[in-house]
Amino acid sequence: MANQDLIPVVVNGAAGKMGREVIKAVAQASDLQLVGAVDHNPALQGQDIGEVVGIGPLEVPVLADLQSVLVLATQEKIQGVMVDFTHPSGVYDNVRSAIAYGVRPVVGTTGLSEQQIQDLGDFAEKASTGCLIAPNFAIGVLLMQQAAVQACQYFDHVEIIELHHNQKADAPSGTAIKTAQMLAEMGKTFNPAAVEEKEIIAGAKGGLGPGQIPIHSIRLPGLIAHQEVLFGSPGQLYTIRHDTTDRACYMPGVLLGIRKVVELKGLVYGLEKLL
Repeated sequence: MANQDLIPVVVNGAAGKMGREVIKAVAQASDLQLVGAVDHNPALQGQDIGEVVGIGPLEVPVLADLQSVLVLATQEKIQGVMVDFTHPSGVYDNVRSAIAYGVRPVVGTTGLSEQQIQDLGDFAEKASTGCLIAPNFAIGVLLMQQAAVQACQYFDHVEIIELHHNQKADAPSGTAIKTAQMLAEMGKTFNPAAVEEKEIIAGAKGGLGPGQIPIHSIRLPGLIAHQEVLFGSPGQLYTIRHDTTDRACYMPGVLLGIRKVVELKGLVYGLEKLL
């Protein structure tokens, strides 16, 4: 039975790399209570998620059916939260299901289109249900993006390089797209052509993101999550870089998102809006 004074939390994608960290963080938080763990790995069904992630029994079994677990987060006087770190192919339906059940989504899964985010925003607003979609939960990434916005006032040339592990399903990363969007909102024209260019191999110059800013994606085993924003002008190069060395760095941002989303009545895109 959940404690009536705690925020009930369901973790979707609980046995994944990010999901395991969320389980640990929620279990250790004094104001949260883990009430459900969803994962589609057939080998883990029915197992205690605490045992799966190595922190001892939590009396929360791993289940595959999201909707049956969402019900567990609707039984208390405090509206529950679903944390989603799953796969781009299913995240849209996951978020719609959570909102339909009155459970507030905190979403770290990237790959949603602008139209999907708009549709989810409309759905959340009609339901007066908070929803947070954040391309990145690391505070250092938010500082990197803010520094890039400041720098772009003084540089006309900018490109973004993002590097991730080779199991990431989408490219470019949501963080890279969000960074380019933030720079594009400054209203500048970036990267004026100096010569007539020709790509010998298609894509060699990267893909053009918001603001016509080139984004280069690298996928290799051994990486976790890394991003560089490179600004250039005659005689100088200014590089802003963020490196993730442990997924635990995302957890303060995830916990902040859980605590803030219960106060919202619609969708917020980007953790920086809640800081």
